Amino acid sequence: MVKRLSELTGCRQVVDVGAGQGHLSRFLAFGLGLSITAWSAKFDQELVQALRKEEAKREGQSLLAMVGFALEAQKRLAADITRVLSLYGFIADAYIIEFFTDNLWGSLPPSWQAALADLQPPQLAALLLENRHAREEEARYSSVWPLSLLAFKASVDTLAFPRRPSGWAGKSKEAGRPEEFQDNQCQSSRLPPLFRKHVKPKKQHEIRRLGQMVKRLSELTGCRQVVDVGAGQGHLSRFLAFGLGLSVTAIEGDPRLVAQAAKFDQELVQALRKEGAKQGGQVPSGISLEGPRHVAGWVDPGAPWTEFWQLLQHPEVEERSPAVDGGSLGTAGVDPGGEELPGPPGCGANSAPACHTPRGRQLLLTGLHACGDLSVALLRHFARCPHVAGITSVACCYMKLTTAEAPVPPGPGPPPCPAEPGYPLSAWVSALPGHRLSYKAREGACHALEDYAQRLKGHSAALRTHCFRAALETVIRAADPAKKRLGVQTIAKAHQLTFGEYARLGLERVGLDPRTRLEPGPLQALLAQEGKVVAFFSLALLLAPLVETLLLLDRMIFLQEEGFHCQLLPLFDPAFSPRNLVLVAAKTPLGSALLDVAAED
Repeated sequence: MVKRLSELTGCRQVVDVGAGQGHLSRFLAFGLGLSITAWSAKFDQELVQALRKEEAKREGQSLLAMVGFALEAQKRLAADITRVLSLYGFIADAYIIEFFTDNLWGSLPPSWQAALADLQPPQLAALLLENRHAREEEARYSSVWPLSLLAFKASVDTLAFPRRPSGWAGKSKEAGRPEEFQDNQCQSSRLPPLFRKHVKPKKQHEIRRLGQMVKRLSELTGCRQVVDVGAGQGHLSRFLAFGLGLSVTAIEGDPRLVAQAAKFDQELVQALRKEGAKQGGQVPSGISLEGPRHVAGWVDPGAPWTEFWQLLQHPEVEERSPAVDGGSLGTAGVDPGGEELPGPPGCGANSAPACHTPRGRQLLLTGLHACGDLSVALLRHFARCPHVAGITSVACCYMKLTTAEAPVPPGPGPPPCPAEPGYPLSAWVSALPGHRLSYKAREGACHALEDYAQRLKGHSAALRTHCFRAALETVIRAADPAKKRLGVQTIAKAHQLTFGEYARLGLERVGLDPRTRLEPGPLQALLAQEGKVVAFFSLALLLAPLVETLLLLDRMIFLQEEGFHCQLLPLFDPAFSPRNLVLVAAKTPLGSALLDVAAED
């Protein structure tokens, strides 16, 4: 009855007089969505805890659904996403720096403008980017939202892949750091100290989690040969080899990084020998004595798998990890003062390692944030190379993917072969109307949604940077209409500057006179619309997970069209590592064994 009266009067604020233990108030608020003034705090807290448990349960069910995700359901989901993007993709396609020059706010429906114009940043975080309960002040609607906006928000939440494994809700501590960094913000408590040296906290989290997934895939496939593509300084390869006992070949295109990785391997072996000297030659628990093999080589995304296999077999540049003699850490190689002495024959950087890619032997591929088309190339090598038994792929830099419309990606590197674009891969998505994704939409899919939500909740002064840049775009075009979307390198601490200071630095960086006269009146009118700029950018960011879901769905469907088994799992804490979804594929059934790895934290 109260709900009906609310509808008749257009009033959703209710005061429950003589509320007692709050049973009626609780139902009106949590059950019917009304705004209640008088509650009983103790019982409200119990209900909130129950809601949180139910939310965690739903997250677990979502994760299970991702594992048991039938191909037909994936195809329907891809089609649904393209329909949503056909309606609202203009938001994802927009460049926020053109907010004023292209009147982006005017592109929104008038009813959306009215609902969003006066929202404070914490409200945008609660109502758009997060799913928070109405018990929180920021999560209460200050006005009636149009049905189309509510449907937009609900559609994106429903169609996007979940970004957290079951049970992770609320487990990120200070500044979005996972629990493993609770005692020391720079050192993971769950990664052995040997593998933390030279490794930033984010990378520590990633190599530990992905290493566990690769290890489990190795057990499922019976294959312990691993090729880490785009290995960088070898942090993941080092952990897979020394920490998890796998036989690893690390491929990296930059010879300087290859040499650095070999140097870090040498440091780890030195530490092992010193530790062995202290323990009477005993190997530290859980440590393998076989290091990775490092190969310097460029993996051409457009080349056939046979060329990739040739690189493994006959690399032009190769660094071999130092060996430890005899399967033990005997004291022969270390003097009492801890200095390394010449070891027995066969030890050292030039010794021959175990053969990592013998002919006929099966191997696994892995790529941690392999950029653009490189992730796609690894999937194609998995599908076409008979020697590859499985793959774990964590993608990034979606904007660098080649497409039929843009066969040459931006940035340096050898020219790719345009015969097969990086998106779309699958026949199904290729045939869907509206499947095309613009450069800006794919670039937006790389943004850190959770990080921006934290800025909104904290009402960060850095939020004004987008408004500054959009206002600067009007100044640039007024000075030279031919100059559009110029790259203004990041201006340090821009939010601490006045707009005049920011503009002078920006104009100089794009080759314009920094003394250009700034009209204070019109510019102040633009800067006063900072809230609208933040609201529009929040809408675009809300679409980011949906675009990423379509990109990864396309890869899943491609693998199944080729006859293989695959799963997509949230592996990293998204507040710490935004590109956190790992695509795992094998040529034998995977079952639910990988789910334990994804959810074990």
